[in-house]
Amino acid sequence: VSAHGRDLRTAVNVCRARPKVAVLTGPGAGPAELGAALAAGGAEEGRRAGAVPLGLVAQFPAPLRRVLVVASDLGTGDERVEWVTPAEAAARDWGSGVSVVLCLDESRMLGAVRTVAGPPPDPSQWALEEAEFAHRDSMITKFEVRALALARLGPRLGDLVWDVGAGSGSVAVECARLGAAVVAVEKAADGVERIRANAAAHGVDVQVVHGSAPDALAELDDPDAVFVGGGGRELPRIVAACAGRARRGVVVAMAALDRVPAVRAALTGAGLDCDGVLLQSSRLAPLPGDVTRLAATNPVFLLWGVRNPVYREGVAQ
Repeated sequence: VSAHGRDLRTAVNVCRARPKVAVLTGPGAGPAELGAALAAGGAEEGRRAGAVPLGLVAQFPAPLRRVLVVASDLGTGDERVEWVTPAEAAARDWGSGVSVVLCLDESRMLGAVRTVAGPPPDPSQWALEEAEFAHRDSMITKFEVRALALARLGPRLGDLVWDVGAGSGSVAVECARLGAAVVAVEKAADGVERIRANAAAHGVDVQVVHGSAPDALAELDDPDAVFVGGGGRELPRIVAACAGRARRGVVVAMAALDRVPAVRAALTGAGLDCDGVLLQSSRLAPLPGDVTRLAATNPVFLLWGVRNPVYREGVAQ
């Protein structure tokens, strides 16, 4: 991925999502800036690199497991290759000799043997069955809802996606499987551990913030897309906070009809074009006597807001 003359955030997000990344560096986007972003958790901190800032509010409780391999003065008599942690990279002045940095997750960089070289293939399936995720008392976004939510979120390599009120983390994990860097925000301690376990089971990195939205969102990098689950009283305020920060769009899932007008107002109030559906599906279920019935799932409202180009002022591009 190239950071030369480009926004650092894309390279940072790819490094968050993938276990092996080569970053072409440039002025203002070298090892120090990349290291600070990975050590502190965001590209905004990377732009203020030089040293990891004291008193920084932790964005990601569990630091990213990364090592940077910094190649300097390649092809000259002063050529050198150094292995450093992101924090060590952030604390140094590397000068202008660096041209490439490898970012490695040493626990995952040796993948399965493959016939075709290059990036790993996209997953062959998404909107996975609920049984693919550990969850509590069926408290999980059903696969029918996830299918449409993923279509509207459009997660891809280089993106940053928030999953707010993540619960089991099923949406977060699915977005990470599709290549995005993902932050899951969850207020329940057992939910935090469940999200981490589900991410590990699917072989992806999901950074988990233990806290309540919208306060827990304040120190995070602006996302490309946001999924919001749940339906508490704070939902409109949470959606408004997410809609004001999202670069591309916000998707909200809720069961309560009463929340729909306020959520729609929060999306449109932030300048997003809003649309939505009520999803109500029935699944095949067996009956005695080798016959089948239709078993209805609970109806869920799915609203989404897409940023209109007219309203891009003040949003990082």
